[in-house]
Amino acid sequence: MASASERSYTRRDTVMFLACLGLSLVALFSPSKWGQDIADALRGTVLAPLVWLQARAEEGRTSRARLQAITLQRDSAAFLAQGIPSLAVENDRLRRLLTLSRRISTPYVAAEVLHQPIPTDPRSLLLDVGRSDLVSEFDPVVAPEGLIGMVASAVDHSSTVMTWAHPEFRVSAYAVGGTASGVVAPSFSTLSGEGALEFRGVPYRDSVPAGTLVLSSGIGGVYPRGIPVGTVTGVVREQAGWERVYRLLPAASPAATAHVLVLVSPPGTSLDRAFPSDSALRATERDSIAQVRRADSLEAAKARGAGSKDTTR
Repeated sequence: MASASERSYTRRDTVMFLACLGLSLVALFSPSKWGQDIADALRGTVLAPLVWLQARAEEGRTSRARLQAITLQRDSAAFLAQGIPSLAVENDRLRRLLTLSRRISTPYVAAEVLHQPIPTDPRSLLLDVGRSDLVSEFDPVVAPEGLIGMVASAVDHSSTVMTWAHPEFRVSAYAVGGTASGVVAPSFSTLSGEGALEFRGVPYRDSVPAGTLVLSSGIGGVYPRGIPVGTVTGVVREQAGWERVYRLLPAASPAATAHVLVLVSPPGTSLDRAFPSDSALRATERDSIAQVRRADSLEAAKARGAGSKDTTR
């Protein structure tokens, strides 16, 4: 037999069930505006803390999404910024190569350095031009700074260049501003350092000071006259009464070259004007400064003349 407490619980549950049923019927058949007003009242009072927490959670989710987007943009900008110096250097070299191509009056073929033809041979370069582009063996290869080497072999669409670092490289050359002449060859002395050249066969009576530019002389029929080969940095050795051998700093570095010009002109041409020496550049600079000074003097004279006319009036 059920106790009095159990009967009271059963009665209470029945009352609550009937109350909920009545409220549900009222909410079901009541106007929608009443439900909206009740919901607004609950959100503004009882559910206000929960609504605040939901808003903060949404802001946190949005902030995290924005932070991820900003981080991605920053990483992309940093990645692009890392390539700006190399792009600036490449653009500068391309501008200088374009300037060189305008100064050269003989036929040439522009080429891109692909990679080394043999992984263990750093003294050769592979170009993307060949016989189909009128490139053939023994064609000189130059960069904006000076001589790179010559074409050793060529096929239809590519060619191999023997750079000045190759043991068989030789070029007849002369020192600018003097009578010294000789042959430039790669240096294999450990004292000369890696990537050095030697100016050999210079008569003992001809002294070449450090800093002198050495150009190709055109003798031999391979390299035209006037291509920079290197700059004298000192004396390697000398034979008393016979000859001096000078150390040269190469004018162009094959390792840092990405674009070159292959000269397909016939032997005997001269490139003195294509590669102006330091003295020529200084002379051009002096002429430009003199022209500017003359123009300033004329303007000043005109101004003084106009001022004197105004005072006489």
